[in-house]
Amino acid sequence: MPVDLNGYWKMISNDNFEEYMKALDVNVAIRKIANLLKTDKDISVDGDHMVIKTLSTFKNYNMDFHVGKEFEEDLSGVDDRKCMTTISWEGDKLVCVQKGEKEGRGWTHWVEGDKLYLVRESIHVI
Repeated sequence: MPVDLNGYWKMISNDNFEEYMKALDVNVAIRKIANLLKTDKDISVDGDHMVIKTLSTFKNYNMDFHVGKEFEEDLSGVDDRKCMTTISWEGDKLVCVQKGEKEGRGWTHWVEGDKLYLVRESIHVI
């Protein structure tokens, strides 16, 4: 594991989240609520096993996975889709690629100083 992501991380900004949700065809009501939330992350790492809990006053979401191993991710309550997800280290960045109804979706986490960064992105699958 390149960096230690263990800990509780508080969100300080949520740039371009509305555009990301639009690209996923998330309905307008959920987009408006989700865009107002300040979610926190509670991350625990044990070797290649990780649990990432996304916590908010509206809804919580848990990811329990092994780095580098594809798994079925149930996004009920997020955008009501299922996808095949693989999360891997690329240098010091944790990169998620989700394949399913909406291709090319994913995110990247990395740490700089005492801040955890998350970029939700469209990943072009070749």
